[in-house]
Amino acid sequence: MSHLPDIAGSLWWMIVTLGVLVTFHEFGHFIVARACGVKVLRFSVGFGRALWSRTAKSGTEYVVAAIPLGGYVKMLDAREGDVPAGEHDREFTAKPVWQRIAIVLAGPVFNLLFAVAAFWAMLVIGKPDYQPLVGHVSGLAAEAGFRHGDRIENVAGEPVANWTDLSLALSDAVQARKPAAVSVREANGQVRTRVMHFEQLPQGLGEEAQVERVGLTPEQRSLPPVVGEIEKSSAAAAAGLQAGDRILAIGDTAVQYWDDIPDAVKRQASATHPLTLRVQRHGHISDFEVQPRMTAFPDGHHGYAIGIAAKVTDAKYDAVQRLGPLPAIPAAFAQTWNLTARTVAMLGQMVTGGASLKNISGPISIAQYANASADMGPAWFMWFLGIVSLSLGVMNLLPIPILDGGHLLYYLIELVKGSPLSERAMIFGQYVGAALLVGLMGLAFYNDILRLVS
Repeated sequence: MSHLPDIAGSLWWMIVTLGVLVTFHEFGHFIVARACGVKVLRFSVGFGRALWSRTAKSGTEYVVAAIPLGGYVKMLDAREGDVPAGEHDREFTAKPVWQRIAIVLAGPVFNLLFAVAAFWAMLVIGKPDYQPLVGHVSGLAAEAGFRHGDRIENVAGEPVANWTDLSLALSDAVQARKPAAVSVREANGQVRTRVMHFEQLPQGLGEEAQVERVGLTPEQRSLPPVVGEIEKSSAAAAAGLQAGDRILAIGDTAVQYWDDIPDAVKRQASATHPLTLRVQRHGHISDFEVQPRMTAFPDGHHGYAIGIAAKVTDAKYDAVQRLGPLPAIPAAFAQTWNLTARTVAMLGQMVTGGASLKNISGPISIAQYANASADMGPAWFMWFLGIVSLSLGVMNLLPIPILDGGHLLYYLIELVKGSPLSERAMIFGQYVGAALLVGLMGLAFYNDILRLVS
């Protein structure tokens, strides 16, 4: 029963997200079609049975439908039926090709404009974030010499103001699979350059596995080594550990933070020799003998674990990204341009095999991210809406029939050859596009399910 509020919240915020963004996308098509003199038969918010409708003097039927996951625009189109006498000049295919291009292009452009507006609102409200201070270090970061308390100032020459900036810069460097110079200011004030060798990362890693291999955690999220939960029938349960125990050492390794525990277990675990855990309980210190067990981890690899989870506490944000209404305008455009370029680069790397297809998310992940960002406050939700909106805009521009980009491709070919593509070629393209889209949706659902079960 405890998961029901999360499920309901995720479903609600997914409906809000897709309903707002897809409707705004369709409004772009609608407003430009009207400006070009095309008759719009219906503008629907949602799909399925109409809950409310009204027909305007222009002849457009405005509808609010039962399934609130987007919407659509239906225009007068000779390809879909007979055109009434006297309205041939208001029919879509009768318009010059440049007007048809403008109408099709309007949807993705409106998504990008919505992203600008969302990022502007985020900046004006003020998005709380973490300072780029290093907490626990493992993986490539440990190999590069990072230390607890390092302040990261730039990655490959790109300035870093907060942990979101750092995550985006590291993501770019990971996808490039090249060494990246990271400038840090140590706790003593000295500035040093540490080189992270991302070329050592294997191809095909999902997002969670990449984060784990990079090995950087915000200092603000460094948890104390206090046991929050113990798995039933686990090694820890068998040894007598209890929730609330504070782990002081594992074998010969002192423990300061929770993230020290898996590293110590990994280094010292053996199938034949138990680990000695020094534990503080109610002010008394005792030693427990714990025999680790082989376990499958979320990223797919196997290793030793003892079956405990941290006592989670809320990390405190200590950096706020905020600008005044006027300075936020160019900053919002710059943010949109930056993230759009990153999205295009990621898609290109997926096509060439440089980025894993595991990074494709479906509606389940969108719902979870929507709920999580809404819980973090209005600025974070604006950030999420902006990200999803520009992703929708870029995805719709892909040259896949059925998508806006596929129609743009048809019209560009028409411009070059001086006449439309044959109906047979366009129908074949629609079948190919439908197959590609179904395959993409299937992959997105598959990735979502894998994330859930892991």
